Parts: sequence; C-alpha cells; structure tokens
Amino acid sequence: MKIDIKSLLPEELEAAFVEMGEPKYRAKQVFTWLNRGVRSFGEMSDLPIKLRTALDENFSFNTPVPIRKQVSQLDGTKKYLWELSDGNAVETVVMSYQHGNTVCISTQVGCRQACAFCASTIGGLVRNLEPSEMLDEVLFSQLDSGLTISNIVLMGIGEPLDNYDNVIKFLRLVNHPDGMNIGMRHISLSTCGLTEKIDKLAQLNLQLTLSISLHAPDDETRTKLMPANRGRGVDELISACKRYYKQTGRRISFEYAMIDGVNDSLQQALKLARLAKSCGAHINLIPLNHVEERQFRPSTAENLRGFVKILEENGANATVRRRLGSDVEASCGQLRRNVAKGVK
Repeated sequence: MKIDIKSLLPEELEAAFVEMGEPKYRAKQVFTWLNRGVRSFGEMSDLPIKLRTALDENFSFNTPVPIRKQVSQLDGTKKYLWELSDGNAVETVVMSYQHGNTVCISTQVGCRQACAFCASTIGGLVRNLEPSEMLDEVLFSQLDSGLTISNIVLMGIGEPLDNYDNVIKFLRLVNHPDGMNIGMRHISLSTCGLTEKIDKLAQLNLQLTLSISLHAPDDETRTKLMPANRGRGVDELISACKRYYKQTGRRISFEYAMIDGVNDSLQQALKLARLAKSCGAHINLIPLNHVEERQFRPSTAENLRGFVKILEENGANATVRRRLGSDVEASCGQLRRNVAKGVK
C-alpha cells in the first residue's frame, strides 16, 4: 500500500525521507511543492530524478478533478463539485467578503447525522475525507478561482467532528507556515453538537472558532430537526460550549437556520436569547436554503424581523447572514445530488 504523501505533516515526511536514506531537507522541499498545487512528482524540478521515481513508487499522490463549477451572477460566489480519486464527489464554495475570501469545505462524502432540513445527509455517509482531500479543496479552489483564500469554514458536506482525527490533521497541515499558512483564528469549524468531541477539541486549544449548528433552543424541536440531539440534549450541549469557552477563551457561534413555522416563534427567540447569554455565544441567523427533497420553507421576512427584535431586546448578540450564491444551489449537497440524478 502506498502512503498518502499529502496527508503527512513535515515531521512525518522527514522521518520517511530518513528511512529512505535521504537528507531531511528534502522533506521541506516536497512539502512546499505539494502546497503549490503540483499534480505529479515529476513537476518537483529541484529534486533528483532518482528521488522523484522513488517517491512515485512509494507514495500515492492524487488531485481532485472539477466535475462542475457554478459562478453566481449575483455576487460572484463560486461553487465547485470535485471528483475524488475513487469517483466520489464533494462540494466546495468560495465566497468573497470585505474582510477576504472564504472557502467552505466538505469533510465527508455524505453525512450520517440525518438533519431533517439538510441536503448533504440524503443518502447517508459514504466515507470520511482524508486530510489531503480537505487540503486539496482549499488549495485547488484557490488556484482555480485566482483568489487568495484567507478564511476556511468547515461547514460543507459532512460533520467535521465525526471525522475527528483526519480533520485535526488537516487543520495542522493548512496552518503550517511552510504550507498554506492559514491562521487558526481564520478557521471556523461547525458541528451539530457531538459533545464528547467538543470536549476533546477543547483540550487541543487550537484557537479556531467553534460554530454550533443549534437550529432550535428546545429538545423537542431540535430532536425532530437533528437526531444527533438524542442522548445529549440542549442542556448538555450548552454545558459543553461553556467548557470549550473556559478552556480556549474563544467565543462560540450559534448557527440557526430560520425555518417557517418550526423554530421561528417569538417564544423560541426568547429561549435562544437566554441560551446564548448563558455561554456568551454569538447568534448567526441563516435564512433557510430550500432543498427540493425537504418540506421546509424559510421564515417570512416579517417573522425574521420579529425574531431579531426579541433577541436584541433580551441582550443577545445576533446577525442575519447575508445570502451568497442563492442562484448556484447555495445549500451544500444540492449540486452533488443533482449531478448524481443527471440534472444539468
């Protein structure tokens, strides 16, 4: 079995090169080449041909192929569907803001969390992404778009904490100063609330931003929307958020998709305000992106305004996310599903 070279940290590369009888400095050369987006060992022109041949014999090296690219005519948002080496596909989105360019990446092929409003989970989990595949989402989105990526959001297809080990290694790779060197404070990780993994993440003190896909302030509603709430519950999740904040000093963000008639009542706004204040969380309200296979609809503008008013009156810090890419199947999972169904 060949080793996935792009998933190796520099110190792991050094160990591999020493075992091959090569000097350690070759590891840095190769790591730098890999993070420039080369597609073969043959492109690493400052390496001896003999070494390039040995690398090709001992290590695997794959790059994603763009199946489809959509560019929003409204705001320039770019959405990619990448084909992986085994024929599976994942989505990546590049969005431009005043503060820089953000890439939203997938962490799994499919998802096992079964959130009722989400397109990504239709069909379940196929497999986890490797660290190299997540890195390639960032790297090749940057190369294709021509935009320098300054921020990363792990909020695409999949649950990042369900692929914990690979995600942590990806974070270390993309953060490395000899690689893409994207700072942890410019990275957000979104989870549906796997509390045991939140506690594990807190111990690493990575200084990234943790976003909780909350979507309901009470167990009855949240369990209907998000089966991951079963066996944990909102109270346990909020306790984990408090522990995370205490350990890292990093403020939590609550992601809250506004769904008409489901989670947008004024009573729910009041409960949400209390939860956010209890752990110092910022609330990010998201107008729901409609998914064809789901029955949910976004909240009305009137309900959204009323919801925000209650939050503000009760001292909660909240913003309404600006909708980007609404004309290019903005909800993660839709493009992958449509291509699989043969929709052009």
